[in-house]
Amino acid sequence: MSQKILSSFGWPRRTLPNRKQKHRTVDAEQAAMQGAAIAQLEVSYPLLVKLLSNLSRIPDPREPKKIKHKMHIVMLYGVLLFMFGVPSRRQGNSALTGAQLLENLRALFPEITDMPHQDTLCRLLSSMDVEQIASYHLALMRDLLRRKKFQRFLIRKQYLVAIDGTQKYVLRTQWDERYLHRKRQDGTEHYCAYVLEAVLVCSNGMVLPLLSEFLENSVELTALGSEEQWKQDCELKAFYRLTKRLKLEFPKLRITLLLDGLYANGPVMHLCRQYKWGFMIVLREGSLLSVWEEFNALMRLDKRGEDQLKREHRGRAQTFRWVNGIEYNSSAVRTALRVNVVTCDETFSERSDKGLVEKRTHYAWLSSEPISKHNIHERCNLMARKRWLQENNFLKEKRQGYHYSHIFSHHWEAMKGYHYLMHIAHLLSEIALYSVQMLELVQEFGIQGCIRQLYRALVTTKLDAKSLRDLTQARGQLRLIHEGDLSTNRLPA
Repeated sequence: MSQKILSSFGWPRRTLPNRKQKHRTVDAEQAAMQGAAIAQLEVSYPLLVKLLSNLSRIPDPREPKKIKHKMHIVMLYGVLLFMFGVPSRRQGNSALTGAQLLENLRALFPEITDMPHQDTLCRLLSSMDVEQIASYHLALMRDLLRRKKFQRFLIRKQYLVAIDGTQKYVLRTQWDERYLHRKRQDGTEHYCAYVLEAVLVCSNGMVLPLLSEFLENSVELTALGSEEQWKQDCELKAFYRLTKRLKLEFPKLRITLLLDGLYANGPVMHLCRQYKWGFMIVLREGSLLSVWEEFNALMRLDKRGEDQLKREHRGRAQTFRWVNGIEYNSSAVRTALRVNVVTCDETFSERSDKGLVEKRTHYAWLSSEPISKHNIHERCNLMARKRWLQENNFLKEKRQGYHYSHIFSHHWEAMKGYHYLMHIAHLLSEIALYSVQMLELVQEFGIQGCIRQLYRALVTTKLDAKSLRDLTQARGQLRLIHEGDLSTNRLPA
């Protein structure tokens, strides 16, 4: 995890211990490695089995007489590719087809006879309905929500969902007409895959992928209806598609959206109120000028400071100012909207090469709920600022083992299939690493170290088959770490 992000929420900095390996014998080292693998599999295995059972129901487009590997085995192979942080299909063929891994996996999945080739997975994703992979991912999330596994992480009884877009990768050749195209300053064109992501943000720092909406060119008929033309997609259009899906998948979930300044407009706020969702939206300087004018005017009239609050949070001096019920008329919405604006000016000291340096930051948000001295801490510090955890999540998926930016296939549908499998692997790993069973191991090895430990244990170490088989019979118990546990035991990167 990013030190900067975690320290901004007040969790104490803690690095990995700078010491030599404590195990002095091969047996002790292998026993520790097996213990770490069993602890992680104890959480991941029950979720993975349920997920693979659902994925096996996807209609198989392959010829029945030529099928060597069943659907759920090929899907398992794809999930392991990302759980182990393998960076490419070629390396997957080398790293995930060894005899030791196959032997260890057979103790968990007796039906495995051989590991498939990566080309087998790629061909299957190219011809199947990959959206069903995403739908079963959501089914797993609905099951966890129904079992109230995230109940402890609510803020004012609200689930925090952050939505933001990011570029997946850039190509010089247009392999599919659905890839977006952009023109550079030198006149050359490049093509890219761009994705709008919705994630569930928890108060303990855990970020779980929910939905992905790919931006893509689409065919539209001209006014005469005789000629087709390609129309470029954009992030706002994708936002309306994604939120519609989110409402259909979780119709009764109490949601507060965390959004950046792109979404500070009338239609987005109107949509949230139609869906009965809360929101905290970044309000940039120069955006919604009429709202800023009224806010500044009313602030000048507040001589007694009734709509101001000074407080200290996580070692930072904060000054909040707010105005509720500002009328905003949007040309895209027929009725006038009442918006609530809050700003925060922070002063804090940060250590540098020149000693302590005083820094200042300024934030502004649009709030769906009126601001008061009683709820300003929850809405600003515990809700709005958690949006930065999604930025940290993009960094994790791109740079810390999930290879978000790597193109595993130029085929559009296969590319999306690999993306959905990556999110399933990320979901399973994130839940395991934030479980009580893994707390001490993550403190010792770090998040990346635990992932490497699982890979080394399954791929290079002969694990006790009886212990692995016992996992298949045990009833898994999922207990996630609360933020209070992290206040003294921060998870190192």
